Amino acid sequence: MISIEALRSVELFRDLDDATLANLVQQSERRPLQRGDVLFTEDDEPDELYVVVSGRIAMVNRSIDGRESVVSLMERGDLFGEMPLFDGQLRSTDARALESSEVLAIAYDPLRNLYSEHPRLLWRVVELLAHRLRVMDGVLADSVFLDVTGRTAKRLLEIAGDADDFVLPVTQEELAGMVGASRERVNKAIASFIKLGWLEQRDRRYHIVKRDQMELRAR
Repeated sequence: MISIEALRSVELFRDLDDATLANLVQQSERRPLQRGDVLFTEDDEPDELYVVVSGRIAMVNRSIDGRESVVSLMERGDLFGEMPLFDGQLRSTDARALESSEVLAIAYDPLRNLYSEHPRLLWRVVELLAHRLRVMDGVLADSVFLDVTGRTAKRLLEIAGDADDFVLPVTQEELAGMVGASRERVNKAIASFIKLGWLEQRDRRYHIVKRDQMELRAR
């Protein structure tokens, strides 16, 4: 069972006392996932939200012709699937495991009861949704002001974090979905970084040689 402290590390639950957190833990379910498993799809009827215990989950939108756009990646400690709890609408994306993962599923009903009894806790919800809006503002700005090469550089830097050596945790097709371009154009951008000496690649392993140049290209 997930610990109370692990649940408290989730921003939405940070202000809850131990008894309330213990109650949520008791009413939650740990759910293991294999790569490719789908938690929910767009327009599904929702009844629970999720916290990532391990692995990575992609939030995906699909076009009519089957193309995918990866809206966001959820990693350890991230919460997702919360919007229908507050607006009563259907799921707005697919949620798919990118690798072997585990999530904690928490039903909406105990959370609705909690917020009805303690409305001051909704300030955490406001903070969460404001953060989501800021992230989407950034994604929209990238799509307007950055070309495919710039967006590819930015996504690779986001995946790498502070490390210069990293393993790509997604397929080339999934990376293309994160960038919002075709696989061919993303591969061309990566090839250009390698040719310029900014990046080294061996299979799915990458080494950032010139982070300053990558960061400049991502602006």
